This record gives sequence, structure tokens and C-alpha cells, in this order.
Amino acid sequence: MLRKIMKGGHRKPSKSDGNDFGFGAPRNSGSGPANNVVVNHSSRAAPGPPSPHTGSAIVAPPPMNTVEPLPLFRDVPVSERQNLFLRKLQVCCFQFDFTDTLKSVREKEIKRQTLLELVDFIQSGSGKITENCQEEMIKMVSVNIFRCLPPASHENTGQVSSDPEEEEPYLEPSWPHLQLVYELLLRYVVSSDTDTKVAKRYIDHSFVLKLLDLFDSEDPREREYLKTILHRIYGKFMVHRPFIRKAINNIFYRFVYETERHSGIGELLEILGSIINGFALPMKEEHKLFLVRALIPLHKPKPISVYHQQLSYCITQFVEKDYKLADTVIRGLLKYWPVTNCQKEVLFLGELEEVLEATQSAEFQRSMVPLFRQIARCLTSSHFQVAERALFLWNNEHIVSLIAQNRSVVLPIIFEALEKNIHGHWNQAVHGLTVNVRKMFLEMDTELFEECQRQYVEKKSRARDVEEQRELTWKRLADVAAHRGGEDMVTV
Repeated sequence: MLRKIMKGGHRKPSKSDGNDFGFGAPRNSGSGPANNVVVNHSSRAAPGPPSPHTGSAIVAPPPMNTVEPLPLFRDVPVSERQNLFLRKLQVCCFQFDFTDTLKSVREKEIKRQTLLELVDFIQSGSGKITENCQEEMIKMVSVNIFRCLPPASHENTGQVSSDPEEEEPYLEPSWPHLQLVYELLLRYVVSSDTDTKVAKRYIDHSFVLKLLDLFDSEDPREREYLKTILHRIYGKFMVHRPFIRKAINNIFYRFVYETERHSGIGELLEILGSIINGFALPMKEEHKLFLVRALIPLHKPKPISVYHQQLSYCITQFVEKDYKLADTVIRGLLKYWPVTNCQKEVLFLGELEEVLEATQSAEFQRSMVPLFRQIARCLTSSHFQVAERALFLWNNEHIVSLIAQNRSVVLPIIFEALEKNIHGHWNQAVHGLTVNVRKMFLEMDTELFEECQRQYVEKKSRARDVEEQRELTWKRLADVAAHRGGEDMVTV
């Protein structure tokens, strides 16, 4: 394996003209000048003759299986820096075992210092980098970051999966090296001097797909870098945009309908929130289908609390972009409304308020009947947080104005729930909020309120009559049974 890695990391420098990598002022890496190294391997041939654009080639060290220092960029002539850059990339292709902190300590530190120097070299714009060097750099990045992720804790133990919020995050032991590799990739992608026509040959669909696979990493530091890099790739490489959206769709489908396990849903939704914000109007049908088929079903999985904030932002962005989508979103929320999970209900009610905030009267009228039937159920919930959160909807002026315009439909639906809360809810806060809402409706339309109250009293009276008739019927049956005694009993 070592031979394959090292052979893949060494190529003869290209004769193509280089691009100036200007990234502005160099970032302070927090460490002093570093000695860098090369891995000497007996199977590697000596480098070829010097290229006219890269200067004289660096003489290969004698065959050995040890790590030896390489000079700093500033210590070699400009004409030799391309070859030195390639040699340093070869060093960074060497893999180490980070599970044993006492193993290869010197070599690990030398590689880390080499990565720091590469980042500073790219970031400072102090030299040119050829097309061939760009290719080798992406290969080095791939060797380091594309790997099999360790199994999750529930996969190791075989136990029933617990709440993802309660699990301790896994921290990648090789992060001191991985972070610098990600930083190098990020500096390359964001550079204004990176030619996308050249870079897209190496940052291709395969590379992007492997990046997306890494979002399942349990290390939040890695996911944060991946989020930033993928977002920059989406912004810079327009050719990749449809592919990235489709690939994210597929991750969501698998998460919703198969696994309900993925560490990076929140980060992917953060990227999408920015993407949705930039959608042009009128919105494409493709984007509306993405809302219906991918985003709304994300309300179904149990671990929604982990990513709900980002999901709610994406949903709200759609409604703010196109208010006609409000009815679709509201009905989608009602479809996936939780039955027994009170914490999810609180989250749904919070999201519902944000959606209603961007809803116009016509769309509100289309969905208000099923919507307020669900809100009525929430008002009478024995879980005080659910009832309280539902009553908080009346603190929103825009929602109150929508309700006021359609009070003749809304009040009859929720009147009974309000009366039940006033006469029977155990929580004093819920009781007080219900009184305020009831008073609001009374001031809004006294005649309608009194009519609803009359109908409620009649309904209660009819229910009482039915209950009395039921009790009377059972009493008669009991009397008949007592009168007959055991005469008609059948024994087997």
C-alpha cells in the first residue's frame, strides 16, 4: 500500500505555464519556520530531467525507508520551487497511525510542519504553481481525507440507537494533519486566481461525491470544514451546481426512508439555506419538487431536533421567496405532525409560526381548516409546553390579523378547546394565556363569540343527555340481569 501511495504522489513536473496563486496577505500559522521532509523509498525512480519552466530538478535522496528533512521554500532558488513543491506533496501523502500517540512522533510532526508550509506558500502568493502541481496537490488531498469513516457507536455495540443529541461526538485522532489538508484545499478553492476551467479537471464529480460522503463524519470540526469547502465549490464551479443539489437530494432520501442516521444533515441544510436564498424568481419547478420531495419529508425522522433549526430556515426561505408555496408547506407539516412526541410538536409549532409570518391571506384560507383543527388539539394538550407554544401564536400580530380576517371559520373550530382549557387545564400559565386569547376573540367579534358559546352550551347539553341515556340503558340491563338471576345461565 505504501508503494502505491508514494508512486501515485510522484510525477514528472509538467511543462505547462503556472498560475499565480495570490491569496492576499499570508495567514500566521502560529508556528515558526518548519523543517520539511521527504519519504525515501527504494521503489521510487529518480526524477526526470529538469523542465524549462520549473528549473533544475532536485536530486533524489538515496533509497531508504526513513523520513528526511527538505529545505524551506525560501531557502531554494525560485526555479527549483516547483520540484520542491512536488516533493513536499509526496511527504504529505505518507500516512501515519494516530491511534498510537507514541508511534512515529518525529515523522508526524515533520509532516504537520510540511503541511503548514504548503498552506502558507499557497496562501501567500509568493510563487507560481503549475497545472501539474495542482493535479498532484488534489491527489495528495484525496489520499489524506478520503478514507473509510469509523463505525458509529451504535454500530460498534449493536445496541439500540440512542438520542444523537446525547451521544459524545467522536474526535478524529488524525485531525492535526487533516485540518491542515482541509485548509490547503480551502485556500486553493477560494483563490481568485484559481482558474475553474483548469481546476474542474481535478475537482470533478467524483471528487465532489467523495466530499459529500465525508459529511457523515462524527467529528464536528471536519463537518464544519466540509461545509465551507462545498459551499465555496458550489459558488465557484457553476458546472457542478445541479450535480451537487442532486447528490444532496439522494443523501436526504436515504436518511429519511432508510437509515435515519447521518451526522451531517444540519451542515448540508446550512449550505442549502444559502443556495435557496439565491434562487431566482420565478422559481424553477425543479426547486419546488426539491421542497416537496426532500425538505418536507425531513420532518419525519426522530432525530429532527438535531437539524430542525437549519431545516426550518430552508422551509421559511421557500415561503418568503414564493408566498404561494405556503399552503404546500403547511399541509406538509400537518402530514408529518407528531402524535406522541411532545418535543417535536413544540418544534413544529415554532416552525409553523415562522411560515405563517410569511403567509398571505389567500394561502392561509386554503389550509386554515385542517390547520386550526390541529392547533385545537395542541391547545388542549396535557403537556404544558405544547399548549403554551400553541397559545403563543396569538402573540404574533401578522397571525392575529389573518385569524381576525377569517374569525368566522377559525373561532368555531377552536372555541371548544379554549373552554376546556379554562375549565380544566392543570397548568396555570396555560389557563392564563387561554383567558387572554378568549378575551381577544370576544373583543374581536362579540356576536360571533356569543353564537359560538351558545352552540358550545347546546353541544354540552346534548352530550349530557346522551350520557344520561347511556347510563339509564345500562341500569335497565343490570336490573333485567338481576331479576333473571342465574335461570338462563349456560354451563359447559
